[in-house]
Amino acid sequence: MYCLCDEFLKANRIVDPPATVRSTAEVMTTALVAADGFGGCFEQRRHFLHSHGSIPHLLSKSRFHRRRHALSESLWPGLFSLLGAMAKHPNSTDEYMVESCPVPVCDNIRIRRGHLYRGDLASKRRDFFGLRSPLLVTVTGHPVEFVLAPGAHADLALFKALPLDLPAGSMIYADAASTDYGWETLLAQGPHLHLVVPRKVNARRPISACQRSLWSSLRKRVATALRQITASFARTLRALTSRCFELKIALSLLAFAL
Repeated sequence: MYCLCDEFLKANRIVDPPATVRSTAEVMTTALVAADGFGGCFEQRRHFLHSHGSIPHLLSKSRFHRRRHALSESLWPGLFSLLGAMAKHPNSTDEYMVESCPVPVCDNIRIRRGHLYRGDLASKRRDFFGLRSPLLVTVTGHPVEFVLAPGAHADLALFKALPLDLPAGSMIYADAASTDYGWETLLAQGPHLHLVVPRKVNARRPISACQRSLWSSLRKRVATALRQITASFARTLRALTSRCFELKIALSLLAFAL
């Protein structure tokens, strides 16, 4: 993780001042390690890395958080885009799948007392209260693109918010909620992407039985990866602000991609 962060910063020509005790790559590595093995708890992994000699210079709690907040907001999306591009390169089949990933903020009984978000955030209050993240993953479950939005937003609108920077001729498998004939035609004519959505037999654009069987098989494979990604969201993510909560979600996706 440290080598990747260090090389990424060098490629973007980001240099620390000479008097810096702890480098930006070490700060990024600490955040990623926290998301990977400590449920997003920055304080636990800060002492863990120092006690094991991985990072010799231990910053104070407040100093570390000031350094973390001082990081450019484009660093994490840029690193995720790099990992996504690396996952797209060996994907010889050019097959991807879009899945909606709910990220609960709190239990239903605490919705009225929650302070991170206000207003109509959840699509169904009895289901979850929080954010929704459409994930574009490879057929092996490697995330390549994602966005964060309120849970009340429709899956189709979130699907259209994805960049979809994919090779021409790629197949994208989505659920029935992503049915939009106009959007499907636009994808086929512009970036030359083929959207496969399971529909009824009497639909205007039905899919073949072979495509339906393949869609079902891929969905089960991708669902396993999604369960691994969301395993720590509901119980272990702790945050005082919405910005910190969203950062920890992004870090969890980054750590899983690594």
